[in-house]
Amino acid sequence: MTQRTDIEQDTVAVLRARLDVLEREATERERQLERYAGDLREIYKQERQRAQELRRSYRATVLALANAVEARDAYTGKHAERVAAYGARIARAAGVEMTVQMEFGFLLHDVGKVAVPDAILFKPGGLTREERALMIKHPEIGSQILRHVDFLDDAKLVVRHHHERWDGGGYPDGLAGEAIPLSARLFALADALDALTSERPYRPAASWEQARAEIVRGVGTQFDPAIVAAYAAVPDEAFARLQRTIS
Repeated sequence: MTQRTDIEQDTVAVLRARLDVLEREATERERQLERYAGDLREIYKQERQRAQELRRSYRATVLALANAVEARDAYTGKHAERVAAYGARIARAAGVEMTVQMEFGFLLHDVGKVAVPDAILFKPGGLTREERALMIKHPEIGSQILRHVDFLDDAKLVVRHHHERWDGGGYPDGLAGEAIPLSARLFALADALDALTSERPYRPAASWEQARAEIVRGVGTQFDPAIVAAYAAVPDEAFARLQRTIS
């Protein structure tokens, strides 16, 4: 009986020792997992910070290029930024996400005009057939300028197609309806809104009410009806605030 008790006690002691080892190993594994989790959190934080810095760098580069294009014409200063802001507001009303790529496309839409001579770009009167043929090449030229910039792949759609019309009467590809990229359809309306409500050497700025009436007249011909409906849901004061902010 005493021998059995001793064996049982020895067995219990061995099991307890083994259990202590397993508990220590489990505790150590838990600590390792916590360290790994902490390392992953730090790596994620650093990667997110780098990604944010990269996005800021991309946007600064795009904005600098857009400003360089607009610097040629004192009357279009901040045009691209206003159009991007108007487009984002209309996109929100349409339930569409205004992506960074779309914003970049809005900002760079006229980059192809760097190849248009000043004599044509700032000609006060009407253009000759030859001059107009050169002017309307700027979307194609812009997309060619950006063709090797990988981070602007989606933005190039706006650059190439921002002069397409819903009825197919635009350029450079004569696309119609939903064949036109959504980003370019959004841009077309936002661009017209800023053009109408901005002062030009040859005409005063239209009121927001007048601009709205003009845009409504272009529904189904120049503009996507769904985009016009989204625009109609945004009050004029919302655009006026954006205009005052971006001046």
